[in-house]
Amino acid sequence: MYSIAQYTPTYYTQWNDFVANSKNGTFLFHRDYMEYHSDRFTDFSLLVFEKNKLVAVLPANRVGDVVYSHQGLTYGGLVYGFNAKQRDVIAIYRELLLWLDTAGISKLHLKPIPAIYHKLPAQEQEYVFFLLNAVLERRDGLSVIDYAKKIQPTKSRREAIKRGVKKNLKIVEEPDFKLFWTEILMPNLKKKHDVKPVHTVEEIEYLYSRFPDSIKHYNVYFEGKIVAGTTMYLTDTVAHPQYISGQEDKNALGSLDYLYNYLIETYSGKNYFDFGPSTESNGRKLNEGLIFWKETFGARTIIQDFYSVATDSYKLLDNV
Repeated sequence: MYSIAQYTPTYYTQWNDFVANSKNGTFLFHRDYMEYHSDRFTDFSLLVFEKNKLVAVLPANRVGDVVYSHQGLTYGGLVYGFNAKQRDVIAIYRELLLWLDTAGISKLHLKPIPAIYHKLPAQEQEYVFFLLNAVLERRDGLSVIDYAKKIQPTKSRREAIKRGVKKNLKIVEEPDFKLFWTEILMPNLKKKHDVKPVHTVEEIEYLYSRFPDSIKHYNVYFEGKIVAGTTMYLTDTVAHPQYISGQEDKNALGSLDYLYNYLIETYSGKNYFDFGPSTESNGRKLNEGLIFWKETFGARTIIQDFYSVATDSYKLLDNV
């Protein structure tokens, strides 16, 4: 019933059109986004066809005999169309795992797209993982505001926001990534964690040029000097700060509180505001200070799971 093909540039338009019209895909799966860091990963993305019709895609990369739902992306897993039913996804995974097993792949790692990013309920594959006895390797807690049941910020958070108002902070939407990267983000990450941003400034500028409706950037100024900033990722249902950072006097100025309050209000037309994970060490450690700060804005926890499955387990789907 199904056939599998490995992605090549000849599928570029077909892949992107399918992702745009899927029920659980986002712009992160557009080939232009996936390939900005193609030098770091060996792409092993797959397309699933029913006869000649494309019915699913798997953004992926390969390391030896292991395939990952792409390690360069925040989330992944199988992306499928609005008409995909539970029975279809079971059958697709059986054929996908059989194809991988035949190709010499021993294990598939998957990080399904969190439900808040779905345009229509799309957790069919999570049920399949149960059937496959997939191993839950990691579980992150994402701090999320549900705009339909919005909780007001706490009194202490409202007072911090007021500090930003009193200091006459100015928030400007502008594509000046370089100023934020060099003055705020890179120094802070170096000092606190001795790491660099996942994206270089050149990479984020390129991605913004390709996805200007999905990536927005805001800088915060105090007396004409940048003091904080954020880069937002926008999908159909979610507003998510991909990067956010402020100078050391951010608490005295209330710059991050003021900025977050502005962003939460600005994107109230979305279904959710996703602050991102508040867990560390593969989900085993809770960053209490970070989650406390997010929860004072009214955020609460949803989960993002990470699985591994042996490819020869496709046989478990034969008699479901």
